[in-house]
Amino acid sequence: MAKLWAVIKREYIERVRTKWFIIATVFGPLLFAALMIVPAWLTIKTKSAADLSSTVILDATNTGLGAKVSESLRGFGSGPERVPDVRVVAPSALTEAESLATAEVMRKQRSGYLVLDQQTVAGESARYAGRHASSLTAMEAVEDAVEKTVLAYRFEAEGISAEKARELTAGRLRFRTERITDEGRGGSGAISAFFGLGIAFLLYMSIILYGQNILRGVIEEKTTRVAEVVVSSVRPETLLAGKVLGVGAVGLTQQLVWVATVVAFLTYRVQIFNVFGIPAPPFVMPGVSPGDGLLLLLFFVLGFVFYAALFAAVGAMVNSDQEAQQAAQPVMLMLIAAAIFIQPVTFNPTGGLATTMSWLPFSSPIIMPLRLTIINVPTTELIGSLIVLLLSCLLVVWLAARIYRVGLLMYGKRPTLRELGHWIRYA
Repeated sequence: MAKLWAVIKREYIERVRTKWFIIATVFGPLLFAALMIVPAWLTIKTKSAADLSSTVILDATNTGLGAKVSESLRGFGSGPERVPDVRVVAPSALTEAESLATAEVMRKQRSGYLVLDQQTVAGESARYAGRHASSLTAMEAVEDAVEKTVLAYRFEAEGISAEKARELTAGRLRFRTERITDEGRGGSGAISAFFGLGIAFLLYMSIILYGQNILRGVIEEKTTRVAEVVVSSVRPETLLAGKVLGVGAVGLTQQLVWVATVVAFLTYRVQIFNVFGIPAPPFVMPGVSPGDGLLLLLFFVLGFVFYAALFAAVGAMVNSDQEAQQAAQPVMLMLIAAAIFIQPVTFNPTGGLATTMSWLPFSSPIIMPLRLTIINVPTTELIGSLIVLLLSCLLVVWLAARIYRVGLLMYGKRPTLRELGHWIRYA
């Protein structure tokens, strides 16, 4: 046990003290914050940059629709008092008016023009051409203004007053979802789904990054002949277990730092967003019970042990990074296969596909935590999945230890499947 602890301590400290671990641990939360802040900040900046007041509205409807659309666009990116100009044109002169407006845009006298015709009155179409055509924010504002104005006009045409028309068209329905668990209400369904996706992605990336870290570490010890010295004083099984647990502890440490930082960011998001002068998005922290938290931890640990043992076995079989890339492909394909089903499982977490992937040991460490955060997984299914994953881990660790014991001191060409069978039987 003392030797096992010494190996775990060495693997943990050696990786935690590196500058790359520190950079990745700090960069992760910063990237999350940037993904939350930068799009909102750019939206405000884009809105102010897209000055729609220099747009000209060509109104060929003979209904005064252009003036109402212009008023709806008041102040978009240009101050509260400026509105787009309106040119009332006859339908027969619309082509000539468009040519003139195009020339003005080319000479930078106008930023663009909006065409309203009889098709617009009928609620079918409207056209914009100009320099802001690629600005999603500006085009959304124009489309919304035209749509609401046309709808209000058609209401008035049916005898509904302008005030009533504005009242009917002003609001937009807000649709909210809420989970109900065995303990009662469990918060927003959409937030739970996003939280589940985040957990699944975090587990997937951690297994890939730190599993390959074990693979490279074994190859390095093997090629530099350090393994020969270590194995003379530590049993290969102990070395394998210490390496897997030590590197796993590094990954768990990084995840805990990331989770704690993200929780702190979301808790104080209002103050942080105020610093950048942008409104904070509404967010309700998803509730995770201690039992669910323990299950998420168990699936991560068992999943990491399952894949880490496979990566360590692959590292013991090969002699270079080039060989490792080819030999590790079956392990990577299992991980990728689990990741491919994340989206379908999110859409239908109670379906047959989700249930099947929750029982398979190569996908359950990723799929089951995803389902846990979205729905109430039946207890029998949950326990069964854990038992299957645990037994699979024991089998994989047993096979990996036998391969590791022989392969760590073997040099030359990569072994065939028959030779691997000899290694397992010999060990």
